[in-house]
Amino acid sequence: MKAHILATVACLALAPFAAAPAMAQSTDRAALEWDALYFANDSTLPFHAPDFTKITPEVMEVAFEKAMAIHDGEIAAIKNNPEAPSFENTIVAYETSGRMLNRVAAVFFALTGANTNDALDDIQTRISPKLTAHGDAITLDPVLFARVKAVYDNRAAMSMTLEDAALLEDTYEGMVHAGALLTAAQREQVKQLNTALSKTTTEFAQAARSAMSDQPLIVDTREELAGLSDADIKAAADLAASKGHPGKFAIALQNTTQQPLLPSLTNRATREKLFQLSFHRADGQRAVDTRMLAAKIATLRAEKAALFGAPDWATYAMWDRMAEKPKTALDFMQQMVPALAATQRRESAMLNEAIKADGGDYEVKPWDWYRYANRIKAERYDLDQDKVMEYFQIDRVLEDGVFYAANKLYGLSFKKRTDLPVYHPDVSTYTVYDRDGSELGLFYFDPYQRPSKRGGAWMSNFVEQSHLWNTKPVIYNVLNISKAAEGEVQLVSFDNVETMFHEFGHALHGFFADQRYESLSGTAVARDFVEYPSQVNEIWATWPEVLANYAKHYKTGEQIPAEMIEKIEAAGKFNQGYDFGETVTAALLDMKWAALSKDEAAAIDTPEKVDAFERKALGELGLEIDLVPPRYRTTYFNHIFSGPAGYSAGYYSYLWTQMLDQDSRKWFRDNGGLTRANGDHYRATVLSRGGTMDYFEMFRNFAGRNPDVTPMLEARGLTGGEAAE
Repeated sequence: MKAHILATVACLALAPFAAAPAMAQSTDRAALEWDALYFANDSTLPFHAPDFTKITPEVMEVAFEKAMAIHDGEIAAIKNNPEAPSFENTIVAYETSGRMLNRVAAVFFALTGANTNDALDDIQTRISPKLTAHGDAITLDPVLFARVKAVYDNRAAMSMTLEDAALLEDTYEGMVHAGALLTAAQREQVKQLNTALSKTTTEFAQAARSAMSDQPLIVDTREELAGLSDADIKAAADLAASKGHPGKFAIALQNTTQQPLLPSLTNRATREKLFQLSFHRADGQRAVDTRMLAAKIATLRAEKAALFGAPDWATYAMWDRMAEKPKTALDFMQQMVPALAATQRRESAMLNEAIKADGGDYEVKPWDWYRYANRIKAERYDLDQDKVMEYFQIDRVLEDGVFYAANKLYGLSFKKRTDLPVYHPDVSTYTVYDRDGSELGLFYFDPYQRPSKRGGAWMSNFVEQSHLWNTKPVIYNVLNISKAAEGEVQLVSFDNVETMFHEFGHALHGFFADQRYESLSGTAVARDFVEYPSQVNEIWATWPEVLANYAKHYKTGEQIPAEMIEKIEAAGKFNQGYDFGETVTAALLDMKWAALSKDEAAAIDTPEKVDAFERKALGELGLEIDLVPPRYRTTYFNHIFSGPAGYSAGYYSYLWTQMLDQDSRKWFRDNGGLTRANGDHYRATVLSRGGTMDYFEMFRNFAGRNPDVTPMLEARGLTGGEAAE
């Protein structure tokens, strides 16, 4: 059971099939067990892609149960092997165990993130604690660990490849981190805490998703939606009707605090209602209250950290990170706060002037910020976002932009196919060919928002690359772009363009994996490194040669004017007080929760104390939190309160990897930009290395030096305490 696979899938949330009857009521158990054996072997489809015609909700729970039983037998065989422990009969045998379980989990949790239903939610609720208990029984097994330790202790006398050595070290240290060196009583406590965490984080994830998907803003009149396009208003009417409010209008919430339609709404009262609904979606002011779930998760994590002698969860959780220690991450973020706070104050003053000039007699609030920031941006940079979108048609962005850049940098080519079953009609598939024309892998693209899909955008694998298994990667990108009305051209905002390049950067990291072992392959890297390649890939969204190939007017075919791109890039440094500020605030809020001691966490034992802690934690940052609240509040911060760990004590990684990203962009610019030589060098030194080596060494192999924070601060307009104006 590979730790990185479970960590990935456990963060995903919920699935794609039509509603199904409760599993417990099935009377044809024998048939279900037979169908579940589909997962016992590699799929017969190209690249071993999942055959969604053979996968139903009814079979998933049975498949999990059979897969865990088979895995137990494989672990027993390792433990009972009469031969002395060796790298092959212990470490490699452990690495290759649980293959059926990995297949089931990869499909189930991937799908449950994209198109859920009640049947799959119920399965997830039941299966998550079972998976946790199953994993604990293995990683905390003293007999198994004794064999692993025997190999590890003899490592100096062994002849191993660098990847073999990395696998041995990861296996041993992973088991130690799980609790293998604790006493028997302590190991039992860890198991109990892990089971409780699995149940509670699953409950949090489902409640947070419900708070987003089941609580749209309902308004009575079209006038209240003044400023929205006809297509947006029609979508609002359709959503209201589907929610049982015919004749009214509904705006669905997105996962973040800010909502994408806020800038367009001219009715300030509607803006405030939408923002407040988002901000208070899960704090008890409406139907959902996750405050005590968050408090319980924080307490359980602090208790677990204390068992290992760690002062807090952050210290325990960051054991394998590039930053290594909480202080490193906090010092890195704190150095940005003075300039960021000054930027927030300066930009809010500018917005208040714009409001006054508009005849308003109020000061800017969070629900006003983007409306007036966008207006200033449009005036200052003469940038009309609607006009910008006319140059970004989704198919062109993907095929003539994202894929084109990958071809120029890495020699990749792509062929769309229609012969593979997919889990939703919106999903398209492509075979990816390497620079020598050989098949590299398979790519699934699922771009559109739907109520049953969790918010945000992400990448993961259906099949991992492995030379040991001779498997090539099957990778998917999921986004949440609002779908155009039937018959209309699908245009996307420039933010969505960047997201498409970003998520495909993750895909490239997976496609270029070149490892023997799955658990070291591709994106199986530290939490504060995994976002780095994806952010670097965003540079090509505005690279002139790439733009010339894909950014063309959907009616005339005219190439996007160079001056419009210049304005987009110049405008990118404006509004950093909010754009950057909400991410910094969320990252610091995460670290505040993760820095609680066992006693401090236990003292937060009422919903009101959760509110007070969040308020105090944010107030201590020195930022304008009433104007710029965090990107996610505690009550819907899925990144840190869903799954076994997710981004807990790790949301800073989005900022940390921006440092690596901006420094790498500087390297590309200094070395000729979009060239095969540069692409091949980045592939060889970073994208193909997986989790096989030290991350600072990896970066030095690429750039020839350690990373520098200066390019990031310059890109954000935060050098010298001043923002770009």
